[in-house]
Amino acid sequence: MSQQQPNNPLHGLSLEKILTRLVEHYGWDGLYNEIKVNCFSNDPSIKSSLKFLRKTQWARDKVESLYIRTFS
Repeated sequence: MSQQQPNNPLHGLSLEKILTRLVEHYGWDGLYNEIKVNCFSNDPSIKSSLKFLRKTQWARDKVESLYIRTFS
């Protein structure tokens, strides 16, 4: 992947920043309503959610897609 990504709306954003902003916007319940993964409903935290999302590409893709739909 090239370093230059002028058309990538996530360029320069860490997964942690993306998740934190979504939680601030939706809350954990709202985030779970958008993306049905247990880490958003069962004792959710940024740390545990990041651990799951880093291992689970489909869930990370959904989080990134939701971020783009919400904030673009």
